[in-house]
Amino acid sequence: MTKLFISDLHLEESRPDIAEIFLKFLCHDAMQAEALYILGDFFEAWIGDDDLSPFNLKIIRAMREATDKGLPIYFMQGNRDFLIGKKFSRATGCQLLSDEVVVDLAGSPTLLMHGDTLCTDDVAYLKFRKRSRIKLFQQIFLLFSFQRRKNFVAGMRQKSKNHTSTTPHYIMDVTQHEVERVMLKHHVQDLIHGHTHRMAVHEFELNGKPARRYVLGPWHEFGSVLVCDNHKKEFIVLR
Repeated sequence: MTKLFISDLHLEESRPDIAEIFLKFLCHDAMQAEALYILGDFFEAWIGDDDLSPFNLKIIRAMREATDKGLPIYFMQGNRDFLIGKKFSRATGCQLLSDEVVVDLAGSPTLLMHGDTLCTDDVAYLKFRKRSRIKLFQQIFLLFSFQRRKNFVAGMRQKSKNHTSTTPHYIMDVTQHEVERVMLKHHVQDLIHGHTHRMAVHEFELNGKPARRYVLGPWHEFGSVLVCDNHKKEFIVLR
């Protein structure tokens, strides 16, 4: 059976075209699969599970319909939507995953990650990530009014854009040392992740054996899905 992997859709109301590509994919291609894995940055920003705008509700209801029809959806938080929690999980019927998960793909243990923790040269981001994942920080943030949270996130998005535009690309990419360290930690030869927006398959040697790193593509211009079955792993493009 086929398993599908996507990430970095960055869904937002200002890009209905991307949302429609996802909804069509969810209703048709995804329903033929054994499971769908969403590996982070599904939304451009998520300020709490009470963010029930008409746009978000449309996405949530579509996911609920898919899971009710028998499609298992596994969801991993990214750096844009790390505040997605149990209420979202119950509303959609999806299962939340931890930051590092190993799954079996045709008999091959494969590590799943969002990918941001692999970018160890981006020290400024990793410091922010560490603070933002503290449960007390999140609990206090979610006590703020909806509008205050919205304003805060808008400010952080602008800071993120400034950081991205002024930071060399190699710093925001993964480091091979960290890739190998985490793969050895989990005893795997295959890794699937997103975050960097650089769709590719990287082949290298790890522990004296062939290893592969599959980087999921972003959905800014078109949909990108990694399709894994008993015979191969390949990317397909959705337009």
